[in-house]
Amino acid sequence: MPDGKNVMGVFTSRWWIVAACACGLLVGAGAILIFTFGVFLKPVTEDLGISRGDLSGGLGISAWFVALSCPIVGWLIDRFGTRRVMIPGILLFAVAVASFGLMQPKPLFFIYAIFCIAGFISGVQTPIPYAAVITLWFDSHRGVALGLATAGVGLGVALIPQLAAFLISHFGWRHAYFGLGLAVVLLAWIPVVIFMRPPPWTSRSGRAGATLELPGVEAAVALRSRNFWLLSIAFFLGVLAINGTIVHIVPLLTDRGIALQLATTALSVAGLAIIVGRIICGWCLDRFWGPYVAICFFVLPMAGIALLISELPYPVLLIGAALCGAGIGAEIDQMAFFIGRYFGLRAYGKIYGLMFMLFNIGTGLGPALSGRAFDRFHSYSQILIGYEIVLAVTCVLLLGLGEYTFHPVKHAPQPIPN
Repeated sequence: MPDGKNVMGVFTSRWWIVAACACGLLVGAGAILIFTFGVFLKPVTEDLGISRGDLSGGLGISAWFVALSCPIVGWLIDRFGTRRVMIPGILLFAVAVASFGLMQPKPLFFIYAIFCIAGFISGVQTPIPYAAVITLWFDSHRGVALGLATAGVGLGVALIPQLAAFLISHFGWRHAYFGLGLAVVLLAWIPVVIFMRPPPWTSRSGRAGATLELPGVEAAVALRSRNFWLLSIAFFLGVLAINGTIVHIVPLLTDRGIALQLATTALSVAGLAIIVGRIICGWCLDRFWGPYVAICFFVLPMAGIALLISELPYPVLLIGAALCGAGIGAEIDQMAFFIGRYFGLRAYGKIYGLMFMLFNIGTGLGPALSGRAFDRFHSYSQILIGYEIVLAVTCVLLLGLGEYTFHPVKHAPQPIPN
């Protein structure tokens, strides 16, 4: 029988922080705002009498405000620590999600205003604060820890659209948004309150006192480096193409006569692939040179998009959705990992915030482009072919990265037992 001390050691293990991060990202900004968008797209546009392009434009504008908030969130994390930023921020995000249930058809500006407010607040529910705390707690097993934590996004993509579809079918789309707001409180805010904490060797009043002792470069130095812009542009292009595909996968399939529930299942399959992709990617990043790993995971969505363009039967389209999910799942893992290896920990939050700002622009721009392309051509085929070209360019950019600047420490001190 374990003694009391050992039992307490289990419950104070740093792996509980990984679990809390996974739980929080299950209802993160991506799962709640981006991947449920396709489920809400038809019910909302039909009820409000607006076009898909108009509503998709709101998502695109929202992404700009998420992008604006990311450097601010990064700065706040470096200054005050993750816990002090996340506890009030998650509650505000839950309220913002529920406010989508108040959308009215006129004026269109009112809809866009809700998207803007929600986008700005949702920076706290991006992977930035979660990856920051994981990176502080883990070094030699950082890839696996990040993979497990950010797998919560994949679980969210698999489950939250299904939850949204259930709520819409039983209560209507307005009450569905209220239900999603409640889910944010239950699944993100409570675990963060209970488990999220900084390592004991950082300052209790924030990270400022400990930051100068951490290895790494300042944000200004990172911004002048070639690797920062190679990574930023690559991840921007990658998420533009993959998100532009996945977010519209439900209407893409229903336009072919596939029932809504089956089409939503394809999104869930993509979510499960995100989970698997992130864990495998994290394992690979701990063992192989990261850019080669990243290129492999960008080739997968290229194959997936090719299947979605085809006229093959529904089961094959599920494989296409899964391949796209594996690509987007690995992408956020790679970004969090590469920042630590190329730029260190000293200004991790700021650098991640700046890179994620560009990433979020691509997150919203892709679905907006897909919506406008559909309005123009009444088909998604043209834009999906363009996304194939974009992903090929992404792979070429990643080949330009050099060796890591900050290699893993083989026997790094770990203050809390596994």
